[in-house]
Amino acid sequence: MTRAFIFPGQGSQAVGMGSELADAFPEARMVFEEIDDALEQKLSLLMAGGPEDELTLTENAQPALMAVSMAALRVLEKEGGLDLASAASCVAGHSLGEYSALAAAGTFTVADTARLLKIRGKAMQAAVPVGEGAMAALLGLEMDDVRAIAEEASSAGVCSTANDNASGQVVISGEAAAVEHACELAKEKGCKRAVLLPVSAPFHCSMMAPAADAMAEALGNVQMQAPIVPVVANVTASKTVDPDEIRELLVEQVTHMVRWRESVLYMKDQGVDTLVEVGAGKVLSGLTRRIDKEMTSVNVGTPADVETFLASL
Repeated sequence: MTRAFIFPGQGSQAVGMGSELADAFPEARMVFEEIDDALEQKLSLLMAGGPEDELTLTENAQPALMAVSMAALRVLEKEGGLDLASAASCVAGHSLGEYSALAAAGTFTVADTARLLKIRGKAMQAAVPVGEGAMAALLGLEMDDVRAIAEEASSAGVCSTANDNASGQVVISGEAAAVEHACELAKEKGCKRAVLLPVSAPFHCSMMAPAADAMAEALGNVQMQAPIVPVVANVTASKTVDPDEIRELLVEQVTHMVRWRESVLYMKDQGVDTLVEVGAGKVLSGLTRRIDKEMTSVNVGTPADVETFLASL
């Protein structure tokens, strides 16, 4: 069995996430306390009790999702003696999850990762006034079809592919009018469903350029180590271990498409047969089944998950 550890992105957050881990394991509580201290914010209380609309704000959701992922990983390390370098052939994360993956692999400290994600969330929100941008999931169309639709819709404003999540599940991003136009075009071209996403900004498109500039500055001020296992980057869908390249790719990631489907297929080509989703929810496991039914998915986000996974080692 060859494993990759993968880390979820925005959309997996929910009030109460990580609470079971924190109740059961002191290592999880220590991670939450470390992040609270780093941010000078009681993020752990927001995660445990909400309110949901405040947790969903991207500046909170991003560090919160990383917190649950790192809490789960620390529990695996402490309770089961997990050594990531020997347990995983590589790591990857979806959008903000790439930061979680890099924290897991030792490129960033947990505290620095929390601060970077807080900056990233604030910068992404500030880049475009609320209501001017939009994102939509186009279901039932392949990547090439969606790319052509986005190009046609860009006559009405910025519109491009933002997430290649799985076969038949591609997300577009851009100016609200252009994205709405793309949804209409998609339906004409046989799209099963075009769903506007409940997001506050158009992530992973050129409108995020101010946020990319903010991340270039923030990443330039943070110490980075080579990861203990390669990271499969969103932007390239291939491995890297070079801190300078990782920094550049994280800046590019803000305005570029998340190539998740290709990343999963790349990991399979590299010999990976099992993807271990570490953190909140099961979104990536669902995508894995759509991308390649031969790949095995495992979730580690609750005490029961921890017990099951450690028993399988």
